[in-house]
Amino acid sequence: MQEVRSGPGRPKDPVVAEAIRKAALRLVRERGYRNVSIGAIAQAAGVARQTLYNRWHAKADLILDAVFEETGRRADDQLPLETGDASRDRLERLLIGVFNHLRADGDTLRALIAAAQEDSEFREAFRERFVAPRETIVTDILAEALRRGELSREADPDTLSTMIHGAFWYRLLNGRELDHELARSIARSVFP
Repeated sequence: MQEVRSGPGRPKDPVVAEAIRKAALRLVRERGYRNVSIGAIAQAAGVARQTLYNRWHAKADLILDAVFEETGRRADDQLPLETGDASRDRLERLLIGVFNHLRADGDTLRALIAAAQEDSEFREAFRERFVAPRETIVTDILAEALRRGELSREADPDTLSTMIHGAFWYRLLNGRELDHELARSIARSVFP
């Protein structure tokens, strides 16, 4: 697949973009987000700094892209959810997938959350690309559970989704374990 040319000059090479993402993620995992510069990423990828800036607005955008590319864990690539499954099972399986991802790249994601606090443009991109799709998936599972009578009629899927996300973001930000037992515990709490 070839990248589309966005203006004058040569088209962007997807092989170069992949090399940059891999170098960026490797360096961040080895050294930590704050200890990796755009210059170090460019050097490790064997490209000029401008090549990175031609593709990504800032280091945080590049690292977020690299996390998605390397792990293959975009929100639409989460564990497949069978519509016939009980909503409790669907929620638990989804959370296990999300927690596996967060455990693998927790330090990197904590750094991206910090970067989002300092850069409003990146905050919006992080919310749109990472947070909102996961919120939508959880809220949709809960809304379907409400329609199927698996939740109390008084339950509010949006509020429950916020509470679920609050539980695991809190744990992630405080360096606490995100394991399968937590996924089961959350699912049991939502669907007693």
